[in-house]
Amino acid sequence: MTDTVTSGSPSFQNGREPVYFEREGEFIATVVLNNPERLNAITAQMWQKLHQSILELSADDSLRCIVIRGTGGKAFSSGCDIHEFTKVRSNKEQARDYGKVMHDTLIAFQNCPIPLVASIEGICVGAGLEIASTCDFRICNESSRFGAPVKNLGLVMAYPELEPLIALAGKDVLMEILLEGRIFDAREAKERRLVTRVVPDSELEESVNDTVRRIVSGAPLAARWHKKFIRKLFRFPHVTHDENDECFDCFDTEDFQTGCLAFLKQKHPDFRGK
Repeated sequence: MTDTVTSGSPSFQNGREPVYFEREGEFIATVVLNNPERLNAITAQMWQKLHQSILELSADDSLRCIVIRGTGGKAFSSGCDIHEFTKVRSNKEQARDYGKVMHDTLIAFQNCPIPLVASIEGICVGAGLEIASTCDFRICNESSRFGAPVKNLGLVMAYPELEPLIALAGKDVLMEILLEGRIFDAREAKERRLVTRVVPDSELEESVNDTVRRIVSGAPLAARWHKKFIRKLFRFPHVTHDENDECFDCFDTEDFQTGCLAFLKQKHPDFRGK
């Protein structure tokens, strides 16, 4: 990676913050969950940093893809850090404040205009599954494990946590996941549409990199429009005249001219996002 960006004083694995992001060249950023001693369990501080990171990256017009991953090789994320619950989530008032940051973060992920790819290695449960569900691609290795055993804590998922999971798995599947609290494997996660692709353990990084390269090679404005249109249709199926008219804005872009000319010349297009 090049052009690494971090914030605050380093204290975690490899001298990094518990959440940080890296830039790879001009078009790609990777957001890293870095709490490997607790299987990348997410603390209140990490939710805040995750929120700041995704907002900052979402505002970057040069970006074409964002990857989300964990460190340590054992987990994407094991969920919220239960060890701190007695201090930050011990009653309704505290939980409401904690939940606001958490939900603002999930909503920021859902509203991110840039394609998001979750690279899932190992455990992906609870809040980890919630974060992954907000991404456009969820690629996992065969050893990954999924679930949301919040029933064992007497907790419920709030509406902002449920929405992206229902969009993927549907009501019946999500009800089963929450009421049974079972941990299940990657094959079952794929069958339930919780992941996009399952690959052998040794091929996860290569598969994610190939996906990112394919996304980055396309017209970035078209990718952002597709994310916007699909999100709109899922949330509010009725399309206004002005919204429908926006579908034709692409024909006035430089990217459209570039793509057509490259096709006619049988060359690879060099899109500039204009």
